[in-house]
Amino acid sequence: MEKALIIGASGGIGTALSAALAARGVAVTGLSRSGDGLDVTDEDSVAAALGALEGPYDLVLVTTGALEIDGATPEKTIKSLDPKAFMDQVALNAMGPALVLKHVLPLLPRDRPAVFAALSARVGSIGDNRIGGWYSYRTAKAALNQLVHTAAIELARTHKQLACVALHPGTVATPFTEKYLGRHSSVPPSEAARNLLGVIDGLTPKDTGRFYDWAGKEVVW
Repeated sequence: MEKALIIGASGGIGTALSAALAARGVAVTGLSRSGDGLDVTDEDSVAAALGALEGPYDLVLVTTGALEIDGATPEKTIKSLDPKAFMDQVALNAMGPALVLKHVLPLLPRDRPAVFAALSARVGSIGDNRIGGWYSYRTAKAALNQLVHTAAIELARTHKQLACVALHPGTVATPFTEKYLGRHSSVPPSEAARNLLGVIDGLTPKDTGRFYDWAGKEVVW
């Protein structure tokens, strides 16, 4: 792996992944909203940012996302569902990575192995949902999973050595999750980065279109 592109590089996991890859000698390009003005929910912003880059990239990681947007917290009941909060979640957590994938295609190699990975979440699994709640966030992540799976089918025709996957990083101790850790064990971003890169290192084209957790175990859709 020689070149990597991290979208959301200023976040806790994005920063840790960038550092871990750089320590391996990988040339890392990082883009973020705070550092570069990249808004993954705005196609013009995505197109301009990615159009200015020179590939190919052996690894593209999308680490953007949020549990809360504009103060809207995850719903405990359907009675709390708010249309704007719902659409905000879909825009950031599903459409955003999809727009990145749309515009990063020219930067992905066709003649050698490569990985496109978007950070999803186990709560986006329909089959694993046993406690309910978190309607907007769950739905957005489920949509992201479908987008990744669908794109993997298409890209297997044009980028035959690409692994296009969704990854669940586990519960990571970042500002993203600090209000929701509760009884859940968490790991620091540096450990999450090591775990994720361990999974990425083992990916092959046969894994494309799948959803894996931080330990490399496949998550049910």
